[in-house]
Amino acid sequence: MDYTKYIESNSDIMLGKPVVKGTRITVGLILQRLSEGATIQDLITAYPNLTETSINAALAYASDVISNETIIAVA
Repeated sequence: MDYTKYIESNSDIMLGKPVVKGTRITVGLILQRLSEGATIQDLITAYPNLTETSINAALAYASDVISNETIIAVA
């Protein structure tokens, strides 16, 4: 999925945290709510600006960030 159509990071919005475009809903909030047991439909009901596609884009973004994370081992 090309999440760049749905996720943006702008220093003027939420201090540059990644958000769903056109909203102040952060990827972190979406991940937190899902980890607490919310369903995609729960999120759409609570945040009508979200769509199933934008939620999946947030998940794809988070997956990409974690997959490309560099771990520095300190001995």
